[in-house]
Amino acid sequence: MHKMAKVIVDVPSRETDRPFDYLIPESMSGWIEVGSRVGVPFGRRTVQGFVVSLHDQLEMDSSRMKPIDELLDLLPPLPSDLVQLAAWMSRKYACSMISALQAMIPSALKGKAERYIHVADEHQREEERTSEGVLFNSQALLGEAEREIVAYINHSGSVTMAHLSARYPDRIEVIKNLLGQGILFESQAIKDRVRKKTVKTVAAAVSGEAAKEALASFGGKARRQREVLEFLLEVGAPLSMKEVLSTLRVTAGTVKSLADKGYATIEDVEVFRDPYQDRHFKATKPLERTPEQEDVYRYLTETLDDHRHGVFLLHGVTGSGKTEVYLQTIERCISLGRQAIVLVPEISLTPQMVERFKGRFGSKVAVMHSRLSTGERYDEWRKIREGRVQVAIGARSAVFAPFADLGLIVMDEEHETSYKQEETPKYHARDVAVERARQHGAAVILGSATPSLESYHAARSQSNDHFAPMILEMNQRPSGSRLPGVHIIDMREELREGNRSMFSRALHQGIAQRIERGEQTVLFLNRRGYSTFVMCRTCGYVAGCPECDISLTYHQKSDNLRCHYCGYATPAPSVCPECQSEHIRYFGTGTQRVEGELSKLFPGIRVIRMDVDTTSEKGAHERLLQAFRDKKGDVLLGTQMVAKGLDFPDVTLVGVIAADTALNFPDFRSAEKTFQLLTQVAGRAGRHQLPGEVYIQTYMPEHYSIIHSSRHDYHSFVREELQHRRTLHYPPYSRLILVTLSHEQLPVLLRMAENFASELRGRAQRLGWYGDLDRLTPEALDILGPVASPLPRIKNRYRFQCMVKYRGDLDAVTLVRETSAATMDQLRDASLQISIDVDPQMLM
Repeated sequence: MHKMAKVIVDVPSRETDRPFDYLIPESMSGWIEVGSRVGVPFGRRTVQGFVVSLHDQLEMDSSRMKPIDELLDLLPPLPSDLVQLAAWMSRKYACSMISALQAMIPSALKGKAERYIHVADEHQREEERTSEGVLFNSQALLGEAEREIVAYINHSGSVTMAHLSARYPDRIEVIKNLLGQGILFESQAIKDRVRKKTVKTVAAAVSGEAAKEALASFGGKARRQREVLEFLLEVGAPLSMKEVLSTLRVTAGTVKSLADKGYATIEDVEVFRDPYQDRHFKATKPLERTPEQEDVYRYLTETLDDHRHGVFLLHGVTGSGKTEVYLQTIERCISLGRQAIVLVPEISLTPQMVERFKGRFGSKVAVMHSRLSTGERYDEWRKIREGRVQVAIGARSAVFAPFADLGLIVMDEEHETSYKQEETPKYHARDVAVERARQHGAAVILGSATPSLESYHAARSQSNDHFAPMILEMNQRPSGSRLPGVHIIDMREELREGNRSMFSRALHQGIAQRIERGEQTVLFLNRRGYSTFVMCRTCGYVAGCPECDISLTYHQKSDNLRCHYCGYATPAPSVCPECQSEHIRYFGTGTQRVEGELSKLFPGIRVIRMDVDTTSEKGAHERLLQAFRDKKGDVLLGTQMVAKGLDFPDVTLVGVIAADTALNFPDFRSAEKTFQLLTQVAGRAGRHQLPGEVYIQTYMPEHYSIIHSSRHDYHSFVREELQHRRTLHYPPYSRLILVTLSHEQLPVLLRMAENFASELRGRAQRLGWYGDLDRLTPEALDILGPVASPLPRIKNRYRFQCMVKYRGDLDAVTLVRETSAATMDQLRDASLQISIDVDPQMLM
């Protein structure tokens, strides 16, 4: 048996980002495995940790080695392959090992140490011998307050420090004295945030002749007990206590009395919280494949059948039947005895995707997304870990679903930036999926109508060091419907002709026609709220967040101004705070304002608005989409959550209110994101028998991303965009690392940022890496900055950033990580924070 375990402790510190050695107690020998979650002593406290390796030989004197305190799970929450994946993530994304491990488990298991107070053994014995309940310590008599506290704890066995402090808020010093005298002592244990759910069940404990004798023994006063026993015998199987009480209208005391006589058993039985237990999903069967789908399916299943690792970029136009290919490929995977993960970019896609996958695979599917309760997410995760399901569907963190024999990972809408986590660990689910599939010899499908340029270029050039997908094309819609016609509306021309409305004349007429014909419209606007900013027209004052350098957004429903970065909110001003002028105006257009304008222009119109404000409640996405599907709305108005993945047969018109919003962002991907959004939202129209039409309103009709999206011409857009990227040395022709430094004092931050950049350049030069990327060498590294971040202050912290551009086989991540650590060691300023983002998707 193994004698020692190396444990990564859950202490967020650079000094603890390494495994510590602990002895494995005899009682835990054989139970502890790689991936086990344990409670271990660390300093004066008990902390949670994860076992990352086991060893027979002790690496130090065992007398100095502390033993593991407790094993927190009989089944390790992390299979060994996920522990290896966490180590890979730590290297690739310059994050700590513990942050990578924590990202892989549900929040219910992110336990913290709870302090428990006990009575020392000798004082427990003393209380038993003394009839008056008087306790002695060093021959000194305890007072009444001390006796009361000790008696309470002794009766309870142990209580948490938080509970004891709440019960005796005025006796904190008394409790401290008892601890100091050794009458009370403290221990710690890891407590999870959520426990397994149980329900009380009742079953008959007698049968045959014994049951007849039991029924005959009841007198008149026990008539209700007799009824309960007769009911239990008739059913013949355990029932929930709740069902027994509600069906027979008896009390719990009646059932308990029956159990006390030995005629029934009451047990706590574990049940899984099922977020979809009240939903009926209509069963579906595989559709006949089109010739294009058949070709794609053949490539995918050959890889599955051979248990080979393969990455496929499925480029299919909107409505080409990519989801049906996913479903049939997963069915093949399951038939081979393996499991599959399906990733969707955000929660708005989940209801419809869940319906499709539950309809095809039923109870074989587990769903993992943020809108479930903590307990529901925990139980869905346990279904996966315990092998009760074969398919997991969810957002980016579902890539860590703990399947034992993973055969397939599907990543729908692979171009979506939401697959990149913006908090530590800043991983990209696409790269993690490819690495995880490599571990298992599994296939990866990256599906999109508008693949990211990195994925598409990697497929075409076959030069990416991490993945080089094989590209598969689907250019036709199975229904035979054509892609919708797209009209570009120049809003400058509308303004010159006197139309100051947010709706062009063509879009206004199109909405009116759909209402008249009983068809539906989707309107897309990439802004929530009523107005994007509030300004005084007298002095130019703009309402801004006091903690972030960004203007506040006006929300009409609550009549307040809100910061969408830190959450700060304040009532909307009626006069200018600077000059007291009453000329306060609301500029820009938000979803709330569009909704109000629609109601004015089309009296009686039914608008369903979907944005962060209307979908914050649990189940709101599903309710709103179902209402639109049931034709309880004429217009579905929303932000990005209405732009992709939705399929409604009666939607024949899509309107884009302001197409150039994303083009104005300080981001080299702004043209790509605009093209993708416009193409995706246009794909919501005319997906079935009725033809579709799209109106794109813009002040930049000549921009190439808008022109190519109106033609559904992905390849022409890619050619033009790649020319710009090559000239400026941006991905996919280089790799990026974004380093953001923040501090509460601007002068201090500026000095520290200069020190960091200087140290980074010096290290790169000594390695022979540093130089202009225009040099015709296969390996080069350039450092831009430090400069103020596009959002220079958030939550009262100033922000500066450095951008590292590099190409070739350079270990730039280690260079940046080591420079960051050296800077922190040299400056020793607790307020300084350095964030490293490898392959960033957001540069704000």
